Amino acid sequence: MAEIKVPELAESITEGTISTWFKQVGDTVEKGENIVELETDKVNVEVISEEAGVITELKAQEGDTVEVGSVIAIVGEGGATPTPAQTETPQAAPEVEVSKTETPPPAETSSQSEGVDSKEENVRIVATPSARKYAREHGIDLASINPRDPKGLIRSHDVKNAVNAPSQPEAPKQTPVAQATPAKPENPAKPVIREKMSRRRKTIANKLLEVSQNTAMLTTFNEIDMTNVMDLRKRKKEAFQENHDGTRLGFMSFFTKAVVAALKKYPAVNAEIDGDDLILKQFYDIGVAVSTEEGLVVPVVRDCDKKNFAEIEGSIYDLAIKARDKKLGLDDMMGGSFTITNGGVFGSLMSTPIINGTQAAILGMHSIVTRPIAIDKERMENRPMMYVALSYDHRIIDGKEAVGFLKTVKELIENPEDLLLES
Repeated sequence: MAEIKVPELAESITEGTISTWFKQVGDTVEKGENIVELETDKVNVEVISEEAGVITELKAQEGDTVEVGSVIAIVGEGGATPTPAQTETPQAAPEVEVSKTETPPPAETSSQSEGVDSKEENVRIVATPSARKYAREHGIDLASINPRDPKGLIRSHDVKNAVNAPSQPEAPKQTPVAQATPAKPENPAKPVIREKMSRRRKTIANKLLEVSQNTAMLTTFNEIDMTNVMDLRKRKKEAFQENHDGTRLGFMSFFTKAVVAALKKYPAVNAEIDGDDLILKQFYDIGVAVSTEEGLVVPVVRDCDKKNFAEIEGSIYDLAIKARDKKLGLDDMMGGSFTITNGGVFGSLMSTPIINGTQAAILGMHSIVTRPIAIDKERMENRPMMYVALSYDHRIIDGKEAVGFLKTVKELIENPEDLLLES
């Protein structure tokens, strides 16, 4: 018999939430096989079994909060049949079989781990964990869903389509009307939907509130003429892609290199407060904000001062794929010294980004918009312009340094050849 315990997650993480059980009571499990997915404040973590055998007991249900070191499942010797006491476990459902199957294509944003449900012994329903979770929250029977995937894999968007579809005759049995009754709004003419916040969303909310309450945050703005960097990218992108194994030349590598150069010039922007001490960081690990279905995450590109453009672009691409597929590890998201966020990809023209954690500042990029710009007293030209914002902790950074930092970034982007000398 072996106990499955919640593993050590990270120094600052002491608990997690059971997101998805890949195995149920009575299922066989191989040594090293994933049996459960935990949702933590930062990333999702899959827990493996250290022994082969049969799941004889599940000590926590999906949605339960469990502490590091606590026992969440028992694995008995192979071939054993669950006892009556074990079959009374809330998770035990003799008619349901759950196993791990092949991972979905990389383009899908749901988790790579899949669950398999079965309503009858000869019927196997394959669904991603996010689809199963969404279906459970909305009272949808997976057996009633017709997936668009040719292999029959049910994804989260299939469940969402089912939720939004017109009600069927059996809908009263499937929809969570009875469950929602206690939270029914006082005014039926003003309906609302009440949903429990995920652990990730609660963490984001708490962290943002903590930053706003514990920093003296200000934001300074500037605008960048993107003409030269766009022309350079247009001229070099094909050769760049050929010379670097298909890696595409984007704008993020230019901004990352410009930020590194500006951080070297203004070291206070690369600092943080620790009690009565000011820590001036002499490394350049740049966090790049990535939007996911569950909220914003900030994986970190390490040692950007030592990486070339292709290495930075490759690192950002790899981290974005891992974020989309929920495969980011805790090491991918810890220890950043400065953050860049690009609201422009969503059409944002201007914003005041919030500082990430204990860092001193964050750079916000925005949409590139063609606007008439005065070249001199007599000439006007239409130029591709981008507003940029630097939110900073005024306890660490003076206004002069903040403005100088942003001006340095502006000058380097407007004269991208200088990045070869300055970064």
